[in-house]
Amino acid sequence: MPKDLDRQSTTKENLPSTGTDSDSSADANANHAGPKDESAAPPPGRPSPSPGRLRSSVTNMWSGLMRSFSSDSTGFPTQSTNHNSASTDHSSTSSSLFQLPPLDPVELRGYKASTEPSARLLTSALAEEIRTLIPERMKLVDEWDLIFSLAQDGASLGTMYSRARAYDRATRAGFVIVVRDSSGGTFGAYLSEYPHPAPSYFGNGECFLWRATTVRDNSLPSQSSLPPPPSSDTTNLTYSRSTTVSSGGGGGGGGDAHHPPTTLRFKAFPYSGLNDFFMNCEASFFSIGSGGGHYGLWIDSGLLRGYSFNCETFGNEPLSEQGESFNILSVELWAIGK
Repeated sequence: MPKDLDRQSTTKENLPSTGTDSDSSADANANHAGPKDESAAPPPGRPSPSPGRLRSSVTNMWSGLMRSFSSDSTGFPTQSTNHNSASTDHSSTSSSLFQLPPLDPVELRGYKASTEPSARLLTSALAEEIRTLIPERMKLVDEWDLIFSLAQDGASLGTMYSRARAYDRATRAGFVIVVRDSSGGTFGAYLSEYPHPAPSYFGNGECFLWRATTVRDNSLPSQSSLPPPPSSDTTNLTYSRSTTVSSGGGGGGGGDAHHPPTTLRFKAFPYSGLNDFFMNCEASFFSIGSGGGHYGLWIDSGLLRGYSFNCETFGNEPLSEQGESFNILSVELWAIGK
């Protein structure tokens, strides 16, 4: 079982010493000063500064210089001495330093021309929703490759494992599994490693579960067509939002009337931190998330039947509208990166 490793780092401040170094510096200056000039003695009532006060002054001087150098090296704006000028715009400076360029749209590659649009589980709109939650390094990848599709490769978990094995040495790749149940519900998971049979759990906290529902905008959605609210015992935060997408209908003059725009309702369940039961795969099943005797998502070897329970790993609700047990209509596995 993977465990986080505590990493500690220590740093040294390159600050001048305030002890004997100052004394030796002062003594050295005194040795090079030559014979004393009585006329240069301080006037009565203003005694010479004590060695302790000299050390304090030197320390303050060095501290001020170090703060100035540190401030300059960080690149932060300094305050202007011109009182008539406007104050520095810190937000614009931060924006110019850290703002990333807009990402290119996701390109889905791997569907065969013979695969009907209705048999394609992952859409560009859904891919963009999933993209918002994957690791930052994965967001830069705009080409997602279809590794396995039940519609194109047959109903076999073993085939999915064998096709995913091509990524066994991919250190900078992520994976998305998409499931459609017999009622038309679409859900799945983001995987930090490629799925493969293993003797123990693997993966990390980048994994998450998700579900998506598409509703028509020309009528109020029924309660059953929306993702249900989180269970009362769900303690971790979930992510959800709605996105209006254009219809996938034809392009005739009356297309908008027959195919009104739809709203994609997307909800994700990130890692809760309660346990490390991420991915558990065997030849007879695939699963992700566990705890309390239940799997977050479980699929059998024939890709015919699955289960989804509330689990501690992600604090999720059942992903399928059919309940904790569902019949599988199709499955896809996608790779992000190589």
